[in-house]
Amino acid sequence: MSKKYNDIRESAYEANMQLPKLGLVLFTFGNVSAADRNEGVFAIKPSGVPYEKLSPKKMVIVDFDGNTIEGDLRPSSDTKTHAVLYKHWENINGIVHTHSTYATAWAQTQRDIPIYGTTHADHLTVDVPCAPPMDDDMIKGDYEHETGFQIMNCFKEKGLSYEDVEMILVGNHAPFTWGKTPDKAVYNSAVLESVAQMAYLTEQIKPLTPRMKDALIQKHFERKHGPNSYYGQ
Repeated sequence: MSKKYNDIRESAYEANMQLPKLGLVLFTFGNVSAADRNEGVFAIKPSGVPYEKLSPKKMVIVDFDGNTIEGDLRPSSDTKTHAVLYKHWENINGIVHTHSTYATAWAQTQRDIPIYGTTHADHLTVDVPCAPPMDDDMIKGDYEHETGFQIMNCFKEKGLSYEDVEMILVGNHAPFTWGKTPDKAVYNSAVLESVAQMAYLTEQIKPLTPRMKDALIQKHFERKHGPNSYYGQ
């Protein structure tokens, strides 16, 4: 086992172990990957292995074409989706896929999550996008590979930047998030689940709740991310 992949193995392991701690996965329903851009590979959770049985050594090393480079176990069934996104989106180094309850429920409705409040606006200035279900030919083809293009096509059609919006719902499926690090991708996954839960509860209390007004969206986003941000130390 090559020592040159130790850093991403450890990073992927630590990020994967955050998912059950944050209540984002049940049983083996999820995965995190960590990329090494210099080597052109990523480490990802092995398929179907319970979190309590994971270790850094069990992480599988895969290249950006989805080929296993090193590891004794089969990589996650979602590996080809991760590979497509890493290959085409050069500024991400971590990807998370879960079936977290509220985000997945929204994905099953095939709806974007409307921006209703400041928690959402602290992270995004737009609704959380939901990619429409893929067509039958894509489903019958290389499904996990096509899921990567399903995600990218949604961003292209909606005119969104993957660097500005680091999350998506895949229609009838579940959420994916990403970031410059695996830890940021996990953070985004937790934020998405929280926003999805809040939006669900909002619509239960008042089904015709209006979207948050633009001035308030911009204020909350820019105070945290703008050139004159003042949130935090």
